[in-house]
Amino acid sequence: MGISLDGLASGLDTTSLISALMQVEAIPQTQLKSKSTGIQSMVSALQGLNSKVAALATQAAAVAKPGALDLYSATTSSDKIAATTTSAAKAGSIDFQVDKLAQTQVTVTNKVVGWPYTTMTITSGGQSITVTPLTSSLDDVVMAVNAAGAGVVATKVAVGGGEFRLQFAATKSGSAGAFTISDPGTTFTNAKDAQDAELQLWAGSPAAMTVKSSTNTFTDVLPGVSITAKEITALATLTVARDDAGITKLASDLVTGANGIFSLVASKTAVSSTATSTTGGIFTGDSTVRSVNQSILSAASLPVGTPPRSPSEIGISITKTGTMEFDEKKFSAALAADPAGVGAKVQEIATRIAAAATKASDKYDGTLTTKISGQESEVRDLADRITDWDVRLALRKTSLQRTYSALEVALSGMQAQQSWLTAQLSGLSSSGSNSA
Repeated sequence: MGISLDGLASGLDTTSLISALMQVEAIPQTQLKSKSTGIQSMVSALQGLNSKVAALATQAAAVAKPGALDLYSATTSSDKIAATTTSAAKAGSIDFQVDKLAQTQVTVTNKVVGWPYTTMTITSGGQSITVTPLTSSLDDVVMAVNAAGAGVVATKVAVGGGEFRLQFAATKSGSAGAFTISDPGTTFTNAKDAQDAELQLWAGSPAAMTVKSSTNTFTDVLPGVSITAKEITALATLTVARDDAGITKLASDLVTGANGIFSLVASKTAVSSTATSTTGGIFTGDSTVRSVNQSILSAASLPVGTPPRSPSEIGISITKTGTMEFDEKKFSAALAADPAGVGAKVQEIATRIAAAATKASDKYDGTLTTKISGQESEVRDLADRITDWDVRLALRKTSLQRTYSALEVALSGMQAQQSWLTAQLSGLSSSGSNSA
């Protein structure tokens, strides 16, 4: 329990006095704390910027990869047929029709209440597997079949009157999943036969030929294109063409990514003023941030191609506010006129942006990364110094408390002595008066 010093002898509010003195003593520590808070805010802001720059580096590197702008989209003349592309797709078209859809074999038994035989043999994919249920229970039969790995899934189906039929379905669609079951005394009926999907190319012509698939998807009929049939369909046309919309979006997104950096830096560099003060943003005057911003801006806006031409010719330009602008209409027109040339210019810009962003954000030696590490080191050093001050201030407070405690004791003694002397003097005065 603490000892109260207030008013023991002097009547002073020593607690408040010591508190005021400690506030003065703590001024250096308060300054260190304020400095640490400011640096931590800077670290947080730099980390946010670094994350955005690293994301831009990844985005730009992806655009700069060879073939990244060789984008093609596929369309069909029928809404019953879907088509998708991969990076291997090339321009082209072909006519075809869907003659059959893929089916998964489903086989059912006659009505049964139990399984009279102890084994059955399932043959699928050229392999025969003997299944031995634990008992004649239909549930045990289903369990044994499903655990056998025979390419068949069994299900018990109630058909009324306490009777059941067992359904066996192939785990693979198409003819590859076809199977047979051998079990004397049990009748098996195919509810649905195994069947491959069939696509007829150049239907109705002497060149007509059939392509089969175990699913309803046909891959690489044209390079890098997958066709998925939803219904049997008469003659349809598949067309693969350059994906100008996709290329335009890649270029637009790249500019948007760069602008995200410029906007962040601008917002944290802005200076605000009032009638009595002017305050700069957290990045105001920071040479590292300014250098990173300028290197990315230069990468996005400097001339490209041979001979060098302004990116504004393909709709990518710098604004008076120090950001980038993307003119989709101008870019689309340039792409239509010279797809190879425009693609090369976009990739040159992407390569430069990727290099600038990587130099700034590399997790080992990026300029922003290095600055963040330095700032974090300074925060740790300040934390140690602040802790040292905690010890120093605690000792100083103890010293002040002892000093004022001693003062109170001394004053108390002096007051007691004064009281004694006063009493003695009063006694002498009384004695003199009686003698007279």
